[in-house]
Amino acid sequence: MKKSADLHDFDKLPNAAAVDVRTVAALCGCNIATVWERARRGNFPRPRKIGGSTRWNVGELRKVLLGGAE
Repeated sequence: MKKSADLHDFDKLPNAAAVDVRTVAALCGCNIATVWERARRGNFPRPRKIGGSTRWNVGELRKVLLGGAE
């Protein structure tokens, strides 16, 4: 699997940035279906529609990945 630029530079992204589901899955070490399931259950932040794409907010993801509340 090719790493996306967002994954490679995740630590450099501002909290206001947004990333796609493939990046979220790679960050969490899970598959895409698991990301959607965790978001549906409230274990992950809810994604946002930006244009025709669905994206997750980097700042919200960082909180979850660091073990904090959403």
